Amino acid sequence: MSTSPAPIGTTTPADPVRLSVADLVGRARRLAVPGRRTLLGITGPPGAGKTTLARAVVDALGPDQASLVPMDGFHLADPTLIAWGRRARKGAPDTFDVGGYVSLLQRLRDQEQDFVHAPEFDRALEASLGSALPVPRDVPLVVTEGNYLLSAEGEWAQVQTLLDETWYVQLPDPVRVDRLVRRREGYGSDHEEAVAWALGSDQANADVVARGRGRADLLVTLVD
Repeated sequence: MSTSPAPIGTTTPADPVRLSVADLVGRARRLAVPGRRTLLGITGPPGAGKTTLARAVVDALGPDQASLVPMDGFHLADPTLIAWGRRARKGAPDTFDVGGYVSLLQRLRDQEQDFVHAPEFDRALEASLGSALPVPRDVPLVVTEGNYLLSAEGEWAQVQTLLDETWYVQLPDPVRVDRLVRRREGYGSDHEEAVAWALGSDQANADVVARGRGRADLLVTLVD
């Protein structure tokens, strides 16, 4: 098992860099040391490309070297969000089971079980599927991605203490917002509804994410 990472606030803010996916795969490969569990966190605002990058890294390294555990698997269920009056803000920090996510990361660090089963968020169903992602004990690198990995608010502050390295993916806002609009349209929203969500709920979440930017180990803009 890897040694515990430094507490929040003890690292020097990273200088922005421009790297390709291939560059980042190489960096991740160096973290995948057999016999030692390393947790890599990839974060950034909605639409920045963190999910695509995380999947590319894990696919390139292969299942013997890396597993992917998205934070989105810990979305609270819609009936709960409706009962609590939070459905219109789905994706905000208080619409996740952060305690469950922290517990999962701790289990992944401890490596005491043959498999740790993580949930996966199904965007078509808008719901999480429990135990959908089995992570074998001997996989050296676990990649987790999501919005609030570097948040210092409430229970979210525990997340960074469980990660060995964090990458913050950034993208110019016009490009990022356009991606979000097209994504919402792809899920069936009309254009006006998609724009309202991207500039409303998604942007509010992006503002929260940006407050953790200075705590990343790597601040990166993806290049071809």
